[in-house]
Amino acid sequence: MMNTQVRTGKRSRILKATIASCAIVLGIHAGFAHAQDTGEEKLSLAGKKIGISAVGTDHAWDLKAYQGIIDEVKSLGGEPIALDAKRNDQTQVSQLQTLIAQKPDAIIEMLGNLDVLNPWLKRIRDAGIPLFTVDTATPYTLNNSTSNNYALASEVALQMVADMGGKGNVLVFNGFYSVPVCKIRYDQLKYVLQAYPDIKVIEPELRDVIPNTVQSAYSNVTDMLTKYPKDGDISSVWACWDIPQMGATQAIEASGRKGIKTYAIDGSPEVVEMVADPNSPAGAVGAQQPYEIGKSAARNAARYLAGKPIEPFTFVPAVLVTKANAATTAAQFLEKK
Repeated sequence: MMNTQVRTGKRSRILKATIASCAIVLGIHAGFAHAQDTGEEKLSLAGKKIGISAVGTDHAWDLKAYQGIIDEVKSLGGEPIALDAKRNDQTQVSQLQTLIAQKPDAIIEMLGNLDVLNPWLKRIRDAGIPLFTVDTATPYTLNNSTSNNYALASEVALQMVADMGGKGNVLVFNGFYSVPVCKIRYDQLKYVLQAYPDIKVIEPELRDVIPNTVQSAYSNVTDMLTKYPKDGDISSVWACWDIPQMGATQAIEASGRKGIKTYAIDGSPEVVEMVADPNSPAGAVGAQQPYEIGKSAARNAARYLAGKPIEPFTFVPAVLVTKANAATTAAQFLEKK
């Protein structure tokens, strides 16, 4: 009994210290982002053409980031050449070929399958066109504008662990490991869980899909609730982005099962609203600022083209929205822009 209490107490202290350190890291990078992007800085893209390539804009995060890039390019006097691949990898490759042929002053690429994109991102750089990315960690970008997914994913995982009391079974969606941010988030989840051997990931892992993400997640989780019918069989559901979380949450609500919570990252207004609802199974979501991330990419392109130094990444602040803090954190993410 004494050894169990000691282990539990030590684990609790480690959890609290880790959450605190993640919060500090996020705060440091939040300060860095604000310091780098002050309103006093005079930037211009006048006379510049900026190519913009997005894998898709059907998700709230994607649309806001895409619009943030376009709006900021225009605000700085530039001409955006904006292309939306509508979730088709080969369409995005064709669009990148088109942009390379047009030789814009810079290209901003947003999300996508890195296994498919990397050869074409290399061609952009080989063509002498400055490349900037949004949520795409690649050696060919001059700057990647993003959230600190390492810290944010750890925070979400640690919140899940805390809500579970350090034990139980987790359903994990792992369908997009080749997307850099999903890889980071999944790897951080698994890293955190290494310290909690009483938490098990149910195998095989679930696969999220595009399109019909919500419906597919709803169906998958409904099937797993049937397969594991007892209270305590499943404690949590985790996804790297929050559209599967939406479907998973709806499935748990429909089943009437209690004691299961869902977790993810992005901060779509619908999901933040679920987390803010005390009766919803949505436990927490890492809420980002995609519109600001998009603006950041455009501003970094302007800095570079003006001969100013830029960092290899820009972290835009994010917030962990939980049941406990939603009253003070959720409102800013419920706005449509």
